[in-house]
Amino acid sequence: MPHSQEDFTEDSADSTPATLAVHPYQRLTPECVLDAVESVGIRTDARVLALNSYENRVYQIGVEDGHPVIVKFYRPERWSRAQILEEHAFATELADLEIPVVPPLPLNGSDTLYDFAGFSFAVFERLAGRAPDLDNLDNLSVMGRFVGRVHLVGATKSFQTRNELTVERFAIESRDYLLNNHFIPDSLVKAYDTLSSDLINRVQAVFARNKGVRRQRIHGDCHPGNVLWRGETPNFVDFDDTMTGPAIQDLWMMLSGERDQKQAQLLELVEGYNEFNDFNPRELDLIEALRTLRIMHYSAWLARRWEDPAFPRAFSWFNTERYWAEHILELREQMSALDEPVLQLF
Repeated sequence: MPHSQEDFTEDSADSTPATLAVHPYQRLTPECVLDAVESVGIRTDARVLALNSYENRVYQIGVEDGHPVIVKFYRPERWSRAQILEEHAFATELADLEIPVVPPLPLNGSDTLYDFAGFSFAVFERLAGRAPDLDNLDNLSVMGRFVGRVHLVGATKSFQTRNELTVERFAIESRDYLLNNHFIPDSLVKAYDTLSSDLINRVQAVFARNKGVRRQRIHGDCHPGNVLWRGETPNFVDFDDTMTGPAIQDLWMMLSGERDQKQAQLLELVEGYNEFNDFNPRELDLIEALRTLRIMHYSAWLARRWEDPAFPRAFSWFNTERYWAEHILELREQMSALDEPVLQLF
């Protein structure tokens, strides 16, 4: 869950322009949020603070005679109940093994998912922390150790209902959605159509030659924004996108800068990872293919959510001709990146 804060009134249903379509989240008023929290036995002090979360709605709620809690209202119709409960079970399994994650709270002894007024929600401990400083190579080694521990547990069993990271789901369906729903400007359709098709073929070839790479339970969205650093320890939050996928998916988003910088960062990550788990060097071949999937999926995610009033306000730069021209340029750069030598472990 994102942890930067914003005033609730700036993101409430009452501030939504009348020209936008009605969205289910517009029913999630401050009163509804408080009533939902109190329905599971938490006595609130009526303080509601919205946090910067767009896929779901996340609030910090004040508690009488206690510490505030974080409450996440899941986007309606995105996940099935079974999928959410698998997310919760994985996070709880990790926490039970003293791996620093933030699991949902079982408020009545066992249940972690609750329903109120058509919304499913979960309650979490409020955990203070800061963003990880990944320019510090020592911190990358620490991150590698903890991701290695997460993956060691993740490999012990399989998800039954969660998504799998595939080219079909993240690239082909994204491309089809953008083209079929006419998000790409007419002047750029041909360029996007041809380039995205060629990219998908390239990415499929990368996955085909690495079909023997193990797929397992992973965090799935392990970017620095989903890590809270406390003392010398990274705490992993927001398992909303947990999935079945290759281990490198939880590592590559920590790499940044020029090639030599990424190479040094990778060595620290893998050195830490190998203290608890065995990293497969073959997975390095997947990095640029996975980056391509993320870029394509992100644009389609914004498009799929464009009727949610929070999105045009927060992403006003999206869906302009300039945005799509820059997106096509980014995809061209990815085509070149797929031709570059793979990062190495020395």
